[in-house]
Amino acid sequence: MPIKIEQKIVACEAAAEEPQASGSQTDDAESAPAGTGTEPHEKAEIVRMHEKLKRPEMLLGSTYKIKTPLSDHALYVTINDIVLNPGTPHEKRRPFEVFINSKNMDHFQWILALTRIMSAVFRKGGDVTFLVEEMHSVFDPKGGYFKKGGKFMPSLVAEIGDAIESHLKMIGMLGEPHLDKEQKKLIEQKKAEYEATQRHSTAKEEGEASDFPAGATLCDKCHTKAVVMMDGCMTCLSCGESKCG
Repeated sequence: MPIKIEQKIVACEAAAEEPQASGSQTDDAESAPAGTGTEPHEKAEIVRMHEKLKRPEMLLGSTYKIKTPLSDHALYVTINDIVLNPGTPHEKRRPFEVFINSKNMDHFQWILALTRIMSAVFRKGGDVTFLVEEMHSVFDPKGGYFKKGGKFMPSLVAEIGDAIESHLKMIGMLGEPHLDKEQKKLIEQKKAEYEATQRHSTAKEEGEASDFPAGATLCDKCHTKAVVMMDGCMTCLSCGESKCG
């Protein structure tokens, strides 16, 4: 509300600020002792993966054995990981380098090139999971093969990608695709029904080991020989893919 001054102003001075009452919230926060949780927290420096990050003296690693019908000798894929921000809530394990060894020297040049490129991608940081899909899409013009369990591998590069995928799942960069309880229950039920009708037929192809019924065909989605006819619809017993939706 405006105040009208009727008399002439002859002098003026600035009013002093009133002191705050003792025990107020502001005083409490300012005079709080260290360790009470009211003092400002220091920002923790979070280390992220980048190409200039120096290699530690020791890295954690895992080795995966790959045995294919293409060679008498196995391949050993070793992936070493670096632990970022150890002992903090931001601790992460990320792939740093990869090595592939084998007694078979036929593929030495391209395997060496592949490991160096993958290691460079790992050290670059960011989302490196795209490597799995890219390697799975490599097809051998001579044809692929089935690995133990009935899963189809279109090439040796694709199986190396399979080892990379297993490792990224282990360190938490990739999630496990999972079906809900109802889907699992239905698949197990249909699998049992189908196996019951196929017990009279025990003939299997030589050298082919599978966890799924004989006569199952290849699934276009998960590349596993697990597609059977159930309730008039072609259904995969591995991933649940169905032609009927």
